[in-house]
Amino acid sequence: MPDSAKPAAPARARAPLMSLDEALRRVLGHAAPLTEVESLSTFDADGRVLAQDLVSELQVPPQDNSSMDGYAVRAADVARPGAELPVTQRIPAGHAAEPLAAGSAARIFTGAPMPAGADAVVMQEDTEALEGEGGAARVRINAVPRRGDWVREAGEDVTRGATILRKGERLAPASLGLAAGIGMNRLLVAARPRVALFSTGDELVMPGEVPPAQMKPGAIYNSNRFFLRALLLRLGCAVSDLGIVPDNRAATLAALQSAAEGHDLILTSGGVSVGEEDHIKPAVEQLGQLDLWQIAMKPGKPFAYGQVRRGAASGAAHFMGLPGNPVSSFVTFLLLVRPFLLQLQGATETAMVAVAARADFTVARADKRREFLRARRNAAGGLDLFPNQSSGVLTSAHWADGFVDNPAGTTIAPGDTVRFIPLAELLA
Repeated sequence: MPDSAKPAAPARARAPLMSLDEALRRVLGHAAPLTEVESLSTFDADGRVLAQDLVSELQVPPQDNSSMDGYAVRAADVARPGAELPVTQRIPAGHAAEPLAAGSAARIFTGAPMPAGADAVVMQEDTEALEGEGGAARVRINAVPRRGDWVREAGEDVTRGATILRKGERLAPASLGLAAGIGMNRLLVAARPRVALFSTGDELVMPGEVPPAQMKPGAIYNSNRFFLRALLLRLGCAVSDLGIVPDNRAATLAALQSAAEGHDLILTSGGVSVGEEDHIKPAVEQLGQLDLWQIAMKPGKPFAYGQVRRGAASGAAHFMGLPGNPVSSFVTFLLLVRPFLLQLQGATETAMVAVAARADFTVARADKRREFLRARRNAAGGLDLFPNQSSGVLTSAHWADGFVDNPAGTTIAPGDTVRFIPLAELLA
């Protein structure tokens, strides 16, 4: 048979894209927590990851105290409304109390210690201050108290020996107050991950460098650099902003080699696709290894993870390459980079949290990839969808207050129940 008559060779089947769940499993499998810790003022520890259990050496509150301004009494002494009692002492917060004699009352203020013998507080709105013989103070009690009324018991918040915060918890404002409440003015926290950040692309221009009227054809302002840096700082990272790297192999190799030294993670934006001007992927493979590339998600398919070997120092820096389109970069950071960085700091909770919500919109065409649709809760309790779901429309990420996690091959009709991931969970 002549060559021209030979049947054509069958096309090689393209390998299926990796699922997001598998990609996340692999990425987190490389995120061994950093061993460095630091002692930090409790004032400055918001958002950091605790590196030790906090065990209370005291109880909070330290003794029974009043939760209202009013009068401390023995409940048995007020059997009916209108009972009158002599006022034998005045107890402001922060002052010691004398034992309360039977048949008497003590003027007491919020947070003040309960006098021994008293078992209830009558709030001042249910009392009348009186003046007795010789100017002695008395009080009329207009409501019959029960034992325990308006009394905060010793240790009802924290008991002595209790573990109030655990290693791996990410500290929030209430956590700092809880730590301060047991006397902790400094906390041991995980050290900041050191992240080198740069963008690639000859089209990128920094705001302030070129006025809009003087922008060259094809040029765009580098928006990714701003929100990625902000997201890294929110996660407690120490960020080295390496700017914009030109679209050529030599510059990309030099940037990666430099970034690997002294950093735990290299985070890039752009250049991870398959175009002739996309140099990140082959550069990482030359300087280290690429463990995964391309994920079955929309937006965010070209995400990459690997390592870049260090030159002078031993070991390697983690590498994560985000797509250049701003929404793709934003979504892949929140769903993949964020949990990775939290686990590097030893955080025990890294998973995204989804809730059930009602769709008040239509997705008529199913996509073959898992979609993360920008949506916002409405006044009727359902979800509205941003009309343009393009990966280049950053307005959608600003407008949305969460993502609809739509499985591959799924259409959505109004009234359907969908998985909704609130952005408040991911941006905290």
